[in-house]
Amino acid sequence: MTVVEAYLALGSNMGDRNRLLSQAVKALAAVPQIELQRISAVYETDPVGYVEQEAFLNMAVAVQTTLTPERLLDEVLSIEQQLGRVRTVRWGPRTIDLDILLYGDQRVDTPALQIPHPAMAERAFVLIPLADIWPQAKPLPVIGKTIDQCLVSAVDARGVKKWGTIAWETGFDPSAN
Repeated sequence: MTVVEAYLALGSNMGDRNRLLSQAVKALAAVPQIELQRISAVYETDPVGYVEQEAFLNMAVAVQTTLTPERLLDEVLSIEQQLGRVRTVRWGPRTIDLDILLYGDQRVDTPALQIPHPAMAERAFVLIPLADIWPQAKPLPVIGKTIDQCLVSAVDARGVKKWGTIAWETGFDPSAN
């Protein structure tokens, strides 16, 4: 089995946002084929797209996994469902949102899954948390730009503010980042 490093974005703007993010991180860590490597700080962000909703808490995680991209997506969707995600309005309010941003240096383009995430290079609410756990000078796979280069053209950077951190009981020390 090949081990691949993948990066995921997590967000919530309904209910106890911090608790939901923490539960999502714990659920990811509980999947036998996923090993959590690094987690970002948590950022409060203005909504993008559908703006008539509460602010989001967003973060990013790095994992090592033996799951294929499609199986990783299955796990992510299962976690969303367990945490009460109901898909209604596109870009609308959600209890939890987990997106696969990167999967090694692979490109995936199927009706169900696109990696790298199609809009990640334009979204500060994704890039800023990702910068906490991604090597600063390393270009993003497939995209070919560093996070700093992407942030120059990101439209929502002023709406992203550091909010706090997630601590959880799996033996992983988030302060070791």
